[in-house]
Amino acid sequence: MIRDRVEAALERIGDPAGEGARTFLTVYHGTARAEADAADKRARDDSSLGPLDGVIVSIKDLFDVAGEPTRAGSRILEDSAPAKEDAAVVRRLRDAGAVIVGKTNMSELAFTGVGANPHYGTPGNPADRARVPGGSSSGAAVAVADGMCEISIGTDTGGSTRIPAALCGLVGFKPSKYRIPTDGAFPLSQTLDSVGPIARSVEDCAKADAVLAGEEPWSLQPDAVEGLKLGIAGGLPLRDLDDTVARKFMETLSMLGRAGAKLAEVETPLFEDMAAVNATATIATVEAYQLHRERLAARGDEIDPFIRTRIEMGAAVPPAGYREMLHTRAGLAQAMDELLAGFDALVLPTTPIVAPTMAEVSSVDEFRRKNRLLLRNTEIANFFDLCAISLPMAGDGLPAGFMLFARRGADLKLFRMAAAIERELA
Repeated sequence: MIRDRVEAALERIGDPAGEGARTFLTVYHGTARAEADAADKRARDDSSLGPLDGVIVSIKDLFDVAGEPTRAGSRILEDSAPAKEDAAVVRRLRDAGAVIVGKTNMSELAFTGVGANPHYGTPGNPADRARVPGGSSSGAAVAVADGMCEISIGTDTGGSTRIPAALCGLVGFKPSKYRIPTDGAFPLSQTLDSVGPIARSVEDCAKADAVLAGEEPWSLQPDAVEGLKLGIAGGLPLRDLDDTVARKFMETLSMLGRAGAKLAEVETPLFEDMAAVNATATIATVEAYQLHRERLAARGDEIDPFIRTRIEMGAAVPPAGYREMLHTRAGLAQAMDELLAGFDALVLPTTPIVAPTMAEVSSVDEFRRKNRLLLRNTEIANFFDLCAISLPMAGDGLPAGFMLFARRGADLKLFRMAAAIERELA
């Protein structure tokens, strides 16, 4: 019974010994039970709404729900006007019969890869509660890992679904941006924001992705690993790997090689070109400053100082410089698309490091260093307008992610490759 699964999820959320209070900022006890009962009735009547009917889903705190203020993990937005209607993806989830159990915690204003939130607390990483879960969709990953829901819906501007998925041992997907509407999702970067799922499997991510995109359910027939042309993204993405990530990444490549994948290291100046565009401030930082500068002036002292100082960096780029960044990015994205035409996917570690401890990111300098490292590899996909997925790598030690990049619009192909690799890693 779906209702029984929902009751078990609500019990985990409410367990005072668990992470529920830090993971969920809103819990929909009444509506979740009503949605579960309706899904159970449809199951009895053999009138299913599709593969997401009766699946327990959480949504990130930045999605509009009619009648509620949209906080985006920030105290300064608690008193904002209630949303007039559900976000586009929330409507699609409801229409598909998903049981929405609550809104999950996040980095304030969705602007760090660390996942810490000083206002509402930071949910502990399921692999080690003294460590951060990754962000910005921090509560989304912990909710899935701790069985408080079955699929979480987050956003990904520079890695915000893939980073917490990697650090918590889950699957995280970033779609081609154009496929899923961001209407009703509190913005960070109009250029880079995308909406994606976190789940335990590629199949669950694919089911959710089709609903979010308003498409027919994917027919997820895994490709064969044998014969896949995989480019190993060399240079910048392989620098400064910690021992756990380096070991697991090499073991994963060896496993795929034995399974018949064709592996070739790819050295390209495009990663350094991206770094040059972002040298003063990233596109996301510039657009975040444009969005929040009035809030910074009025209530900046109430924002997480780590995040406030990052947003303020966007003031250093004038309008002409910003336009030049977008123009240069467009040309580099085209060059990356041409490079990817020769491969089924590029592969690289999702993050170069495992989850830092909360103590490690308590100082300004270490927070900034760890945050830069956590975002470094994932933000490549957003900058070059690709689709991407992170899979958990096998082996002992803390969780780490194996990431695949595919061309814009190749989402189904990427899912099928990922399903084949997931099966091999299992």
